[in-house]
Amino acid sequence: MRSSLETARVQVWSGRVTLRSRAPLRVLIVDDFAVGADAIAAYLTIETMECRIALGGLEAIATGTSWCPDVFVMDISMPIMNGFEATQALRRDVRTSNAVIVAFTALDEAEVRRHPLSRSFDGYCQKGQSPAALVALIEHFIA
Repeated sequence: MRSSLETARVQVWSGRVTLRSRAPLRVLIVDDFAVGADAIAAYLTIETMECRIALGGLEAIATGTSWCPDVFVMDISMPIMNGFEATQALRRDVRTSNAVIVAFTALDEAEVRRHPLSRSFDGYCQKGQSPAALVALIEHFIA
């Protein structure tokens, strides 16, 4: 039987692992579409993850550096500061540089990979997949 990582449009792009030093796992959902972010946060909360929402890249940096989540679920196509730019800023900050950052976008994987800053992401999940696929991807990075 194939795992949900093999059957869904999700990809592991790095060997990064986050150590679960506290419970529950902290996940910051970053998206400019509040309803979608709320839905993902509700599902991850059922999966016993503590979630917060940031409505855009600038808010992701402010919330991320103060709350220090274990995982960022990052949309890419956002106004003012896109997911690539926000991820670069988070990687430069010592408080968030080692967090897992998953690209969670409607963009095709090949399109995301073509961007020079895509190397900052640890994984990819295309929007529209079962939320279980996102959970499986997040759990892949947890030690």
